[in-house]
Amino acid sequence: MSSYISKTAKIDNNVQIGYNAIIEENVVIKKSTIIGNNVIIKKGSIIGENCTISDNSIIGKSPLKAKNSATTETKTFSPITLGNNVIVGACCILYKGTKISNDVFIGDLTSIREDVEIGENTIIGKGATIENKSRIGKYVKIETEAYITAISTIEDYCFIAPGVTFTNDQFLGRTEKRKTLFKGPVVKKGARIGANATILPGKIIGEDALVGAGSVVTKNLEPKKIYVGVPAKEIRNVPKEELLENQTYFHP
Repeated sequence: MSSYISKTAKIDNNVQIGYNAIIEENVVIKKSTIIGNNVIIKKGSIIGENCTISDNSIIGKSPLKAKNSATTETKTFSPITLGNNVIVGACCILYKGTKISNDVFIGDLTSIREDVEIGENTIIGKGATIENKSRIGKYVKIETEAYITAISTIEDYCFIAPGVTFTNDQFLGRTEKRKTLFKGPVVKKGARIGANATILPGKIIGEDALVGAGSVVTKNLEPKKIYVGVPAKEIRNVPKEELLENQTYFHP
């Protein structure tokens, strides 16, 4: 039940470490952070001040590549970095090469792949998956079991409801050409996407646009418009009181 802590790890004062944790070489853990039971922090990972890493999570995992993987790269990634006041739930896996800013919340059972960036004050809900090379802004909410495919962009103040699915392969696994054309969706600032919507590869959701639950987005969407259906079609403007510029939490 004792923990293993490498002699080269740098651990500040007031850090709490649970049972059976493994802290590898050259890890940095800053003050007032809590490390739960059975947590593994891989070589070189940097954990900021006042963070919480809950039981059974892995921080700084190296990606594995199947023989026929299309987007996973075989290269050396920099260590993962977590800012201050980051909360990581139980049984999460966060990969190398990822940068997580201050005050981010990551729910239980979440997977965040390599080479991902997440801005400050963002919430990633339980069981969500963020694939590699994705960029997520600040004050974003990604809710339970959303799937953010590789090479996606979500700008600041966006809302992604439970069960939303992003896609990035317009050839659905066929042809070699597809490997040069992978592109996830781009969700512009303040856009919102309802539960179980599907966004096709490379589609752009305009600023402050709203996509209704269960919709399938097959084309680029204009800013400040509401779209619903299969395929998603414009029905009206987003009400003025719902626009990002009129929200008290918005800081331009």
